[in-house]
Amino acid sequence: MHLVPFRYLTFIATAAIFVLSLFYYDHYWLPVLAGALTLVGISDLLQTKRALRRNYPILAHFRFFFESIRPEIRQYFLESDSETTPFSRSQRSIVYQRAKEQTDKRPFGTQLDVYAAGYEWINHSIAPAKVTGHDFRIEIGNHPDCPRTKPYSASVFNISAMSFGALSANAILALNGGARSGGFMHDTGEGSISPYHRENGGDLVWEIGSGYFGCRNQDGTFSEERFIANASSEQVKMIELKMSQGAKPGHGGVLPGPKVTIEIATTRGVMVGEDCVSPAAHSAFSTPLEMLHFIDRLRTLSGGKPTGFKLAIGHPWEFFAIVKAMLETGITPDFIVVDGSEGGTGAAPLEFTDHVGTPLQEALVLVHNTLVGANLRAKIKIGCSGKIITAFDIARLLALGADWCNSARGFMFALGCIQSQSCHTDRCPTGVATQDPQRQRALVVSDKIARVAHFHQNTMKALAELIAAAGLAHPQELRPHHLVRRISPNQVKLASALLPFLEAGQLLDPSQLPQLPPVFGLYWPKAQAVSFQRLD
Repeated sequence: MHLVPFRYLTFIATAAIFVLSLFYYDHYWLPVLAGALTLVGISDLLQTKRALRRNYPILAHFRFFFESIRPEIRQYFLESDSETTPFSRSQRSIVYQRAKEQTDKRPFGTQLDVYAAGYEWINHSIAPAKVTGHDFRIEIGNHPDCPRTKPYSASVFNISAMSFGALSANAILALNGGARSGGFMHDTGEGSISPYHRENGGDLVWEIGSGYFGCRNQDGTFSEERFIANASSEQVKMIELKMSQGAKPGHGGVLPGPKVTIEIATTRGVMVGEDCVSPAAHSAFSTPLEMLHFIDRLRTLSGGKPTGFKLAIGHPWEFFAIVKAMLETGITPDFIVVDGSEGGTGAAPLEFTDHVGTPLQEALVLVHNTLVGANLRAKIKIGCSGKIITAFDIARLLALGADWCNSARGFMFALGCIQSQSCHTDRCPTGVATQDPQRQRALVVSDKIARVAHFHQNTMKALAELIAAAGLAHPQELRPHHLVRRISPNQVKLASALLPFLEAGQLLDPSQLPQLPPVFGLYWPKAQAVSFQRLD
């Protein structure tokens, strides 16, 4: 005779309590509770989909419950202040403090290991500069060789692409209101310009993806008429053609029909209740030459507003092909936004999140070097995005070649995001990334407008103090030699010595190619303006 396995004892005991309570207990709550648990146990034994429930009736549900709150337990009780998962408590706290105008000072020294490989810092000057202001701006679209009708003066720190639909209406209202209050720009994301982008009048960068939302025909192709209608808005300051994004480069997307509400359908120009598809590739062009002609067409149709493109770097020869097309046609974008693979507001398959795309440092340096080597850098401004939170993050990337930085999750934190990582479930606990009217009601727009503006302003103040300590007057004066990185416990190097940086025009001289970093020597000759495919 076999003994009853220990794993069934909880179920057996619960069933016994239920039976006994029917005869020997005067109150109703115990038989009701025991009876409910007994039914759960019977259901566990009879179901066939989960082996754990069949082997551990009732007990298995405790495991599922604790697993469901594991991220919260870890985030609130177990993780260290500097553990990045994906943003550390220290990073989140600095945003909350600056957004709420609380003190952001830290006592008792750094919590970072300054002797660990990868630690970075900026060398200060013995003769620091005077802090005269913090509204650092750059001019986009005003190069003497290719001036635009409507150039734009942009802050060096702005809101990165996040669409209405991914974010709630209240989140968009607060972000755009904060952008207007603080004098910086707000990227619409590829979901087009919603009424919530327009209501507060903040400066917009209109991002156009492969779905051509807001400027599409019924069959999903590009519509000039609808593009002009949106691009002519005074609120739209720049046009950005999205080639790919860091979260899932080379991957399209689908917003399922049930989530396509009347508002989203009207904003994007699609049918209510039907799947809203973002193809992996554009239909308006298929070669680098065609891409540049399309960018020039968008610029003309917009009335001469600065127009550029955003991409995550993948095959280097494809970007080289775009640059060769610039040289062949004489058409240059006014800006390029480089999205690092560490970008992540958009939910993506795990393989894409973890293993597809080039991290921001390498991608930015490649883009900057290629434009320098092709003698095009002065005509084209470079923006970048990818886990940018603090003034040091901004300074570091400007030193490596960027002109301005965008942040998505940083401004989500300013809205009150707690990194619950439930953006794709429509159950965002703070009302930031949800379309649930009750959940987003918790996000009070007037309060969050102030927080968005304060986060930007206080980060810019910190940047002003940082560059002044380095003896500089403007972040654009930052160079790779200002940035130092530890290689080992007893070795450090300047970024200028650690990373490759090209001289002006080097790519245009074939005799120089053998001396250049291998990525240029190998792939620049194989890139062709007529195709994204390399020559073999």
